[in-house]
Amino acid sequence: MTEKRSDRLPLIGAQVFIEPGQTAAQVTDWFRTLKECGMKVCRIRLFEAYCKAPDGSWDFSLFDRAFDAAGAHDVQVFATLFPDMEGNGIGGFKFPVDEAHAARIDAFIEAAVSHFKGHPALRGWVLINEPGVEGVLPEEPYTQSRFAAWKQAHPHADKTPEGYPALVHFDRERFLLGYNTDTLRHIAERIRAVDTEHELHVNNHQIFKNVAEYDFPAWREFLDSLGASAHPSWHFGYFDRRRFGAAMAANCDIIRSGAGPLPWWVTELQAGNNTYSAFKPFCPTPGELVKWVWTALGDGAKGLIFWTLNPRSVGGEAGEWSLLDMQGGLSPRARAVQEMTQALADHEDYFAGAEPCVSPISVLYCRESLWAEKQVQLGDTADRDFEGRQEGGAMKSAVAMYEILLENGIKPQMGEMSEYDWSKDSYAGKCIILAGQVCIPRRYYPLIRHFVKKGGKLFVEGLSFYYDEYMYNVFGGDFDLADVLGGRLQDVYCTPGDHKVKIGGRKLWVHLWEGVLLNDASGESLPLIHNKYGRGTVTWVPSMIGLGAIRTGHRKAFSKFVMKELEPIVKELPLRFKRHRSGITLQVMKAGKGYITVVSSNARHRRKVRFETGLKVKKLLYTYSPDEVPGKAKRRKVKVHAGATVVAYWE
Repeated sequence: MTEKRSDRLPLIGAQVFIEPGQTAAQVTDWFRTLKECGMKVCRIRLFEAYCKAPDGSWDFSLFDRAFDAAGAHDVQVFATLFPDMEGNGIGGFKFPVDEAHAARIDAFIEAAVSHFKGHPALRGWVLINEPGVEGVLPEEPYTQSRFAAWKQAHPHADKTPEGYPALVHFDRERFLLGYNTDTLRHIAERIRAVDTEHELHVNNHQIFKNVAEYDFPAWREFLDSLGASAHPSWHFGYFDRRRFGAAMAANCDIIRSGAGPLPWWVTELQAGNNTYSAFKPFCPTPGELVKWVWTALGDGAKGLIFWTLNPRSVGGEAGEWSLLDMQGGLSPRARAVQEMTQALADHEDYFAGAEPCVSPISVLYCRESLWAEKQVQLGDTADRDFEGRQEGGAMKSAVAMYEILLENGIKPQMGEMSEYDWSKDSYAGKCIILAGQVCIPRRYYPLIRHFVKKGGKLFVEGLSFYYDEYMYNVFGGDFDLADVLGGRLQDVYCTPGDHKVKIGGRKLWVHLWEGVLLNDASGESLPLIHNKYGRGTVTWVPSMIGLGAIRTGHRKAFSKFVMKELEPIVKELPLRFKRHRSGITLQVMKAGKGYITVVSSNARHRRKVRFETGLKVKKLLYTYSPDEVPGKAKRRKVKVHAGATVVAYWE
């Protein structure tokens, strides 16, 4: 791709929803509003159904009007290809239904790309909207024929390495992982056959559930940027509203890890009310929008696009999701966005070129863990006493560790195990956290051994390593990593709900599973093992202490335990909180000779956050508070009100 634009600042924009029945004046007003609010990018869905004349020929005039209005107001357009498919009014196309449908899709792509590729407002193409089907393989002929062919080409082992029958192979899951990639690659190739200039992009969705079918490193081969839909009312079902800030941060980090060297975006962010079109309907407050935007920007997002500027007029989302009010005026949410774009412009020298600080601590999840826990679900999946046993337990455990670090002013990385760089000669000062990752394939064993041997810190929590890729329980035989971890799992006690256990000299809340380890060196049965291997160290707690702390709200003891275990690493960070601050999260960017911090509060009361750092606040860049009392940043402390966000520059 030829680089067409160089953006000094991250871009903020919104989806302009185009549909028949709108007037030219309405469309012009929407793009004028974008410009007045400092929003320089938009997204437009190219509905195939709206691109045809009555005689069946192509007619793009509805969208020509929108592109022309965008160009007239200096707004760049991401055009989303939206092939026609029965029942796809909201989420859209994922896979062809049959061969004839696949041919029609290719014809639409060629026609749409050929028509718009020369338009000066076009920035790039979104291949399709929100790939991912939550692991449910479509029953249509096109998919089923390819699944049958895949199974013939991928025969699986009859036995585990120990000689036991191999009963689990994750065929559907492994096929879907490649099938998503192949579908996106095909669309990318069809676009590139016509347009070699413009950016290729895709936005995943429902990240905490769908991520197991996303092979992000493979997507990098044909994408120019990676994006995400992040709608708390749709996609954050694992979390209550007070934790949406941490969930947004985790969502962003998962995408940043998946993007690797590519730029990444929040391609869709909930902008307004969705009373009838969400799992958890609500309307975000201006303060929540501010928090989510700065979380993404602080984590290095190239840009962010709200869904939507104007609401669609008919159908399941009619009148909802809009950044504007029902009369087309600026809502309080839109005015907050306007203030944020102005703050970026006013402090361009600080934000231009700022990059997220890459943390030495990585919370990793393993897609096979998500596959395994789904495989073993039984009838009752709603009893809260068994939350860690239900689908989502592995991801919730990882996010619990991630969140407690955020509340200590430590910004960890979060990504899939395959995305981690296992090739270094030294991992001194690096830490990997595996929390509740119940299924870890053996291909990772030598990589983990190398990581610890070369100086890394490994923190293992919950029933991590319980299964291998065949769902063989590795602790029943010779555990290949026993010398690295210092022992093996001896027993597990399951107590519904939450209870206290003394671990490492502290009483910690444990959810559901309390594990006991057999220490190979001493022969003792212990709740915790510290082990040295090579130049590295291991902390192993086979109990679900992360979810226990989050569920009960007793985070302080858990925080102290984690911080003590990671002390040699965290003390080297340029900025962190002096002590745990529940409900407060931090993003950190390197900016020139200094740092930019984003402090956001989900707490109920005003908080004073003191930092452990040799730096001092030089300038307050932005502050938002629901009570209209501005936050403060001075010397080594930040005052942040309930629900507020404070952005400051440190030197």
